[in-house]
Amino acid sequence: MPILNANTLEFFSRSPEQTRRVGMRLGAMLQPGDLICLSGELGSGKTTLVQGISRGWGSLDGVSSPTFILVNIYRRPSGERLYHMDAYRLRNAAEAEELDVALMLENGPLVVEWPERVREALPHESLWVDLRWLADEHRAMVFTARGSRNQELLAELRRRIFGGL
Repeated sequence: MPILNANTLEFFSRSPEQTRRVGMRLGAMLQPGDLICLSGELGSGKTTLVQGISRGWGSLDGVSSPTFILVNIYRRPSGERLYHMDAYRLRNAAEAEELDVALMLENGPLVVEWPERVREALPHESLWVDLRWLADEHRAMVFTARGSRNQELLAELRRRIFGGL
């Protein structure tokens, strides 16, 4: 477990609905170029968090894990795109590069599940979220900001979740 500091936020979710609400708060702030990396074992809540991110971002599309498709695209009514990559079935960073991560980031925010499998293909600047299964409906989430834009995102997410300054 990391030592918590201004670039880290730890949150304990008590239900899938609460996990989605945290995602909605994050999704509402995303813009093209933002990279959200979701790390955690199967069943840790990654796709549930993406459901909230997509809804908060403004997409009306249903969210599913793109394990076999590799990348899902969710659209706002205005046509803007949110990209959702699942790197579980990718063998290495080169396969992720073939999917053109840079182009996705130019055109919208990108959420990556299993980012540790393709870390070399991803920009260092990101908001990394480590998710852990605690109990049937309880999950731990540790958000770590890498880079100034992500530090701002994390600070605003902290305000949106907990209130205050």
